[in-house]
Amino acid sequence: QVQLVESGGGLVQPGGSLSLSCAASGRVFQIYTMGWDRQAPGKQRELVARITRDDRIDYLDSVKGRFAISRDNAKNTVHLQMNSLKPEDTAIYYCYTVVYGGETSWGQGTQVTVSS
Repeated sequence: QVQLVESGGGLVQPGGSLSLSCAASGRVFQIYTMGWDRQAPGKQRELVARITRDDRIDYLDSVKGRFAISRDNAKNTVHLQMNSLKPEDTAIYYCYTVVYGGETSWGQGTQVTVSS
């Protein structure tokens, strides 16, 4: 079992920036993938970005060039830098991990609101 605690998020104007962080504890030595999903009201959850232990990265097409994911394996943290935010980025953002063997753990979620 991996426990995840997220921080960051909040309210920002369109074009602004926010940074999300997530700290993992528990079975951290088994974590392979760390990432972020999001879910907007009335919409399905979607992958925003993920990074593997060997630094393979995937992004949702709509955030490419605006968001950047990074991880610190020594500190068991993953970060999501979000720039040029748009109203359509408004959602609850969830940190997640996948360990070797496939078990997924989720954070509690943090609200990101992009509005003027």
